[in-house]
Amino acid sequence: MISNQILQNTIDGLKEITRIDLCVLDMEGQALASTEKQPEDCTSDVAAFIASPADSQVVHGYQFFKVFDENQLEYILLAKGSSDDVYMVGKLAAFQLSSLLTAYKERFDKDNFIKNLLLDNLLLVDIYNRAKKLHIATEVRRVVFIIESNRDRVNAALETIRAYLGPKSKDFVTAVDEKNVIVVKELAPGEGYEEMYKVAKDMKDAVEQEGEDIRVALGTIVNEIKEVSSSYKEARMALDVGKIFFDDRAINAYSDLGIGRLIYQLPIPLCKMFIREIFDGRSPDDFDEETLTTINKFFENSLNVSETSRQLYIHRNTLVYRLDKLQKSTGLDLRVFEDAITFKIALMVVKYMKYMETLDY
Repeated sequence: MISNQILQNTIDGLKEITRIDLCVLDMEGQALASTEKQPEDCTSDVAAFIASPADSQVVHGYQFFKVFDENQLEYILLAKGSSDDVYMVGKLAAFQLSSLLTAYKERFDKDNFIKNLLLDNLLLVDIYNRAKKLHIATEVRRVVFIIESNRDRVNAALETIRAYLGPKSKDFVTAVDEKNVIVVKELAPGEGYEEMYKVAKDMKDAVEQEGEDIRVALGTIVNEIKEVSSSYKEARMALDVGKIFFDDRAINAYSDLGIGRLIYQLPIPLCKMFIREIFDGRSPDDFDEETLTTINKFFENSLNVSETSRQLYIHRNTLVYRLDKLQKSTGLDLRVFEDAITFKIALMVVKYMKYMETLDY
């Protein structure tokens, strides 16, 4: 339903144009929004007006109007004065409020549809029937973004993203939980992942201007509305996998997760078994900081001994000594590609297990 703030902004704008005071009342005669103090003791007048068949009438120097949502009486509008000009302004204001009710109801219906679509709560036939009824195109390219926000600011983030996309946008902005804003974006002809990365960055910058650091994730581009839920699930995975393995990235796409998305789907007991078998009860992160720094830099330089020693400011023989020492303690020689892959996967598996432990906690 329309918020009281929207009602207040609407009648404030109308008064600024017409210089006529307006007041919106609920069915009990209580003011929801007003440009002046509510007329005193008008509860009985409102009750009598509601019971009457008239759509408008003059009572104690005010024009009373009924505002309907389809055939349901929703508000009583008061316009101060009894002249023909006040009557005309009141009728225009009542029409504006009725139009707002229709627009917000349609948006609410679309929002519910998109939420159920994302959460896989609709049968295939219902997806197409409801999309047709709501005038939502079914065969256009779309992609789902998730913008992670602080739970206290998710509503502000929603409004910021809506403002960024613009009132004429065909995109949908919603939230299915208290932390994340979901954007189902329709792609223009010729747009692809490069353009979507730019959109993700722009949305991130727009929300961060409000004073918050955020993360953005996106799924794959899909061609039909029935596939939107798949893009949403992929975006959720990209958000989680990004936190685990790509903490330095603020934007993560499902298509760029690499082996991380495979590890993310492994059961924890299997991960523990893998670590136990490879390291005989030890964990890769049990090594001292110097050893871990050496390992990570060695991986960053694609197992290149010379470049790694140069970047670590150590002699080549010192690096070889560290790698030999690591081989003796683990049985893995990082200069051998297969052993290096095993160790790299082990590091990622440990990160994954630690992340899952924090969620359990």
